[in-house]
Amino acid sequence: SMNPNQIEELISKAFPGAQVRVRSEDNVHYEAIVVAAEFKGLRPLQRHQLVYKSLGDRMGGEIHALQLQTLTPDELAQSR
Repeated sequence: SMNPNQIEELISKAFPGAQVRVRSEDNVHYEAIVVAAEFKGLRPLQRHQLVYKSLGDRMGGEIHALQLQTLTPDELAQSR
């Protein structure tokens, strides 16, 4: 299985400059927050698909479940 740091690295490679935070209590189920400018103008499903694409075949394999929160930098600023 993968640890949260490995998943953070994969997502960060796909979204340079993004803020990525991944956590897991069992290295099977993960929660991730990804803040990336690339999400601007995209619906949540489209954002999630971009993140899943960055993880490739690992989704459904080594990564059993990934709960995602995807925000643009502006949305993050508004939520604080």
